[in-house]
Amino acid sequence: MNRYWSSVVHTLTPYVPGEQPKQTGLIKLNTNENPYPPSPRALQAMAAEAAESLRLYPDPNAERLKQAIADLHGLTPAQVFVGNGSDEVLAHTFLALLKHESPLLFPDISYSFYPVYCGLYDIAFRQVPLTEGFEIDPDDYRIANGGIIFPNPNAPTGRLLSLTAIGAILANNRDSVVVVDEAYIDFGGESAIALVNRYPNLLVIQTFSKSYSLAGLRVGFAVGNAELIEALERVKNSFNSYPLDRFAINGAVAAIEDQAYLMETCQRVITTREQLTQRLAALGFEVLPSAANFLFVRHPDRDAGELAVRLRERSIIVRHFRQPRIDQFLRITIGTDDQAQQLCEALVDILE
Repeated sequence: MNRYWSSVVHTLTPYVPGEQPKQTGLIKLNTNENPYPPSPRALQAMAAEAAESLRLYPDPNAERLKQAIADLHGLTPAQVFVGNGSDEVLAHTFLALLKHESPLLFPDISYSFYPVYCGLYDIAFRQVPLTEGFEIDPDDYRIANGGIIFPNPNAPTGRLLSLTAIGAILANNRDSVVVVDEAYIDFGGESAIALVNRYPNLLVIQTFSKSYSLAGLRVGFAVGNAELIEALERVKNSFNSYPLDRFAINGAVAAIEDQAYLMETCQRVITTREQLTQRLAALGFEVLPSAANFLFVRHPDRDAGELAVRLRERSIIVRHFRQPRIDQFLRITIGTDDQAQQLCEALVDILE
């Protein structure tokens, strides 16, 4: 306890991100990074920004990027908010739209940053249990609340909620903001952005970190009713007027303009995911249905923590969550076909 700290600091339990090891030569399947490089057009656009113009501030409103996102989804720039990674967009969302007297609702097994934001901003919350099959049941969200947030596909389970089910949650909670966190939507789901113009209480958040292979660039965005976006802008401009630099703006715009590359790399991940699902099932693993770039698996006869340790001994890192209900699961990022092959060979060796 440091006597110089503000009182709130003593109460915080910070988020712990997935390990970023310094050791080289590892097969890194623990943080859901895309195994394929960014669009060449994005790399070229960022390289072109390494110029004398870096002495100038970037556009504080990132208008080019907002317009590109709006054009892609058939919206207006007033319906788009951008930030320094989707985590910053989420942070502004919690403060601007989800801090009310009634508790915020989110699944008990979900993105572990949500309770951290609640602690930071003193937001009351209630965790809604997933079903026995680790699914979100829309009927469980028909209770008084100050807002609702959930990832789709959910993390770390990978399970997808249909647009029909999301529409039911929205229709039953018209006086609350419903936030759909779509970090992994491009790997097999249909985006709730299609519902934005129908439901003024819907905010959809996406990132360039996963499907666009730009985790190192830190670009995220939200789309929704212009009044929701205005609330985010008010918070952002009370915190940091320049969240996106020139590299981020230009790289993200170029990535959006290369949709063919996006679809190609996402399909490669999907194909590897389906093949790996079959191979793990053949090894006796239970594999939850996934629409993300990872699998959530458990073996009936082997401890998940032990498996993670044994894999690491073979230079393969996966994610093990030590929390109730899922402490026997491993989350495995979808890598290249070669990485999937090495993973399966290692598991065969361990299980034998």
